[in-house]
Amino acid sequence: MSQYYNGKRSRNIYDPRERKPFKVSRSKIDLFLNCPCCFYIDRRLGVGTPPGFPFAINSAVDKLLKKEFDAHRAAGTKHPLLEKYGVDAVPAPREEMDEWRENFKGVRFYHEPTNITVSGAIDDLWINKEGEYIVVDYKATSKDEEIVVLDKEWQDSYKRQMEVYQWLLRKNGLKVSDTGYFVYCNGRTDVEAFDGKIMFDITLIPYKGDDSWVEETLYKIKKALDSDEVPDPDPDCDFCTYRREVNKALDI
Repeated sequence: MSQYYNGKRSRNIYDPRERKPFKVSRSKIDLFLNCPCCFYIDRRLGVGTPPGFPFAINSAVDKLLKKEFDAHRAAGTKHPLLEKYGVDAVPAPREEMDEWRENFKGVRFYHEPTNITVSGAIDDLWINKEGEYIVVDYKATSKDEEIVVLDKEWQDSYKRQMEVYQWLLRKNGLKVSDTGYFVYCNGRTDVEAFDGKIMFDITLIPYKGDDSWVEETLYKIKKALDSDEVPDPDPDCDFCTYRREVNKALDI
């Protein structure tokens, strides 16, 4: 979500002279990877990209899934979805779960070489018999086709999201499995009537992450933020294209 509202600029602006750690969220790391120019304008200059519309149905699915898995967490039992897919794990009984799930808190780690504190709010965490923690992310959508793999280009951000979470948990001293899971809820439109409810097909999609890119990216972020030069606009960035065309129209 953008930090630019009602003409007010973000308070979390990077100042190269500042010594206190600078906070960078998982979503801002993804913004940097998608467009260093937009990231710089946001974090260095304080003008964020326009916010997207909230997905209320997705938020409701997310909340209900957390309640459902938390019931099994409290009971120490395996969720039926794990039984169905043969995943030998249960929801992890961690007292930090509420904080790790909370936006603007989440799992945090201070990366001393760059003086950056990275944070990310996870959806869920399971644990297997080997004592490995498994990162879990919930997704909700409505597509005509069955969703069993993440093979679309725009889903690469989902994979990076999971890898940042894996990196954060490892930096917090946890033994983390390379394989995480996406609980993908696909709203059905092939039923006879609405009847006041939406039916979902739920699939469990494994993903083997590789978080080796995260630390390298932090160094690149640090270098970009320390520079007084705005990175070149990304030719594939919609926001950069919009700014360029507006400037042309206004003859700026």
